[in-house]
Amino acid sequence: MTTTVSNKPSAPRVLAVLVAVITVFGALLADFVIPASAAQHLRNDAWPPHAKFHDAQYISMSILLGAVALTLLLRRGGGSRSRVWTACAILATPWLGLLAAMLFPGTAVHDPEFADIRIIGLHPQVLLALILLALLAVAVALRARQRN
Repeated sequence: MTTTVSNKPSAPRVLAVLVAVITVFGALLADFVIPASAAQHLRNDAWPPHAKFHDAQYISMSILLGAVALTLLLRRGGGSRSRVWTACAILATPWLGLLAAMLFPGTAVHDPEFADIRIIGLHPQVLLALILLALLAVAVALRARQRN
């Protein structure tokens, strides 16, 4: 018996694609392109070259992981349970890494020369990571409930 996998958009797939697009473009825009936030990252003259290297590494990694996830999700059969789950695991990687980085000694989510902006008590990057991880968890849970 063969199983056919629909290529039509499903809620889990749409959620994962949304997170993938944000993952592809988010760090690049925030850390390099948008002047106000880039001044706190790659365009921060106070940062040593090695710190800028690691931010560029994170930007590149996010683009690559998002692109791999998009490839899994947008190809024929991208709505299959295994593809959605794999894409969600891949997409969770940079966002879990962002949260885990706060656990290392001497790290901070913002440099002291910049205002410590908070939204509902959280730094915007942390809030975004939690929202995107929640969307991925919803996508996985919804996909688990579907038959195919």
